[in-house]
This record gives sequence, structure tokens and C-alpha cells, in this order.
Amino acid sequence: EPPSDPSQQEAKQREAEIRNTILAQVLDQAARARLSNLALVKPDKAKAVENYLIQMARFGQLAGKVSEQGLIEILEKVSQQTEKKTTVKFNRRRVLDSDEEDDY
Repeated sequence: EPPSDPSQQEAKQREAEIRNTILAQVLDQAARARLSNLALVKPDKAKAVENYLIQMARFGQLAGKVSEQGLIEILEKVSQQTEKKTTVKFNRRRVLDSDEEDDY
């Protein structure tokens, strides 16, 4: 849903610029390209990875720029954390086989 008033729109735009600036500082070119490709296919997963990277950058846990291989490792970590376990449960209906109900 689009923000209704211009101040909300400006705040969202500023936040997006700050995110992009931080990501540009912590990711090398190949990693940025991979992340943008991921955002096209799975925007929610890309957002989770971006949040993870920004959090690590804020706490000084990143030594240098994250390479593409480093990004792949982070993607695997995030995928394991957000992995959904799907189970299929068969609920077989038991049909009462009674001769009394048959109408011929």
C-alpha cells in the first residue's frame, strides 16, 4: 500500500537510501548483483538478508566487504532459519457401510 502523506513517503525514501548506502559499503560488486537478482525472485528473502547484513555492519561484525561467496553463506544461514517445514497429513474419512441407508 502506498504511503498516504508526502512525509511518510520521504521517510521511506530516506530509509531506502540509507539501506542502499550501507549495503554498497559492505558488499562487493558481485555480491550486490547476486542480492539484486535474489530480490527479483524472492523479495522477502532478499529483505531478510539485507536486514542481517545491515545489523552485522552496525555491530561491527563485518571485517571487510562481503564477497559473493560470503553472501552465499549468509543466504544459506538465512534459508535455514526461515525454512518452512511442510507436513502432509491424510485425514481418511471413515464411511459407515450400512445396508439400512441404501435406497434402491
